[in-house]
Amino acid sequence: MERVVFDYSKLDGKITERFKNRSNFAHAMGISKGALSNKLNGVSRLSPEDMFQAMKLLEITGDEVMSYFFTPKS
Repeated sequence: MERVVFDYSKLDGKITERFKNRSNFAHAMGISKGALSNKLNGVSRLSPEDMFQAMKLLEITGDEVMSYFFTPKS
């Protein structure tokens, strides 16, 4: 089965908009900047818990989840 890689560019933009940079957001998430980078670059996966926490921090609604977390990379 082929692994689906997701495009987190919209999420990355929201992170910059709300937290100014990935480092500040990683701190708010309680993870290292490297761990966040790995998740956003598809090296490791965002867990459901990561997504839920990011939704709260970034004020992403349930209606917006698909566009931030589940857009396949082309």
